[in-house]
Order: sequence, then C-alpha cells, then structure tokens
Amino acid sequence: MRVISLAGAAILLAATTAAAQPPPPGQTTIAANIQRGYATIKTNLTQAAEKMPEADYSFKPSQMAEVRTYGQLFAHIAQSQFGTCAAAKGAANPMMGRQLETELKTKAELVKALADSFAFCDDAYAALSDANVSEMVTQGRGQIARAAMLGNNLTHNNEMAGTAYVYMRAKGLVPPSTENAMAARGAGGAGGGGARGGAPGSRGAGTPPGR
Repeated sequence: MRVISLAGAAILLAATTAAAQPPPPGQTTIAANIQRGYATIKTNLTQAAEKMPEADYSFKPSQMAEVRTYGQLFAHIAQSQFGTCAAAKGAANPMMGRQLETELKTKAELVKALADSFAFCDDAYAALSDANVSEMVTQGRGQIARAAMLGNNLTHNNEMAGTAYVYMRAKGLVPPSTENAMAARGAGGAGGGGARGGAPGSRGAGTPPGR
C-alpha cells in the first residue's frame, strides 16, 4: 500500500508541475494576438494619415454623396475608437456629442485626432490579458466580452485601412502595409529568417491582405 501511495503521489506531483508550466514557445494567446494586431494597424493607419498630402485630404474616388473624403475616413476611425475604448475602460468618452467628420478640416487636425484616439486606446489594449478576455463589459444597452469588443475595433480599423489604401493607390501612393511587409521580408531574408511580426506561417492580425 505504501508503494502504491508513493506512486500516486509522484503522478500527482508530475501533473501539478506540468499544469504550472507556461505555454510552449510559438503559441499565441487571444490577448497577445489582439495586442499584436492593434500595434500593427496603429502603425499602418498613422503612416497612412501622414503620407497623404494635405491637398488630397479632400479626395474621394466617387461623386456619391455618402462616400467619405480621405480626411473623413480618419475622423471616422478616431471617433469610433474613442467610443469603443471608453466603453472598454469604463471611462467617459472625450468625444461624446462631437462630430469629428464635419468638425475637423485640416490634415494637422485629423492626424492629431487619430493620434489622440490611439493614445486613448493604448492602455485599453495593454490591459487585455488571458485572464480577462471573457470578462463582460457594457457597450450601449448590452454587454460584450472584452476581447470581442477590442477585436471588433481592430476589424473596423482594418476595414477602414483597406478603404484608405484604395484612395492612396488612386493617388499613386504605396500603402504603408505594403511597404512595411516588403521591408520585413527584406530584413528576414538578410537575417536568414522570415519574421513578419506575426505567428509563424500567418499574416498576423491587423494586416489587411493584398493591399
């Protein structure tokens, strides 16, 4: 009986030790993937806003009234981010009651609004962890998981980036996502690796494909 008890204790100890180990290298958690995607799209949108000349901030590739100008795209992104991240943080929305798409006119104003929205969102994404990804937070009249809310903002940002890249291409400009991907491939080739800021074998969240 003593031998059996010792064997059982050894098995229990081994199981406990295994459970306490961190995840194997190369595994990406939900929180880490969302944070990585946020960092990528923040870089791409910031560079896209800066790259377009101010004279083309009023450009839109259609005469349809509902199509936004290039500048309005970034006002929309900023306004949306303030709303989402205020809910994620349980804080007051500093842009509540404002209409940035009609208020902001110059490139400097729009670039600043975008930068301010990212600064407001930074700690909301930094606070995301594997322990709170499923935590319910209030959004509007309902509730949503924290990771889902921040992931939805990331999806929206990517959609707006893809739209902005069409405007950039129409003006003969290469989108930053393409430039950054090419630079990463070049650096990876020079170093003998293939790191692109994402998990091996994946494009990584926050990078619109084929743009």
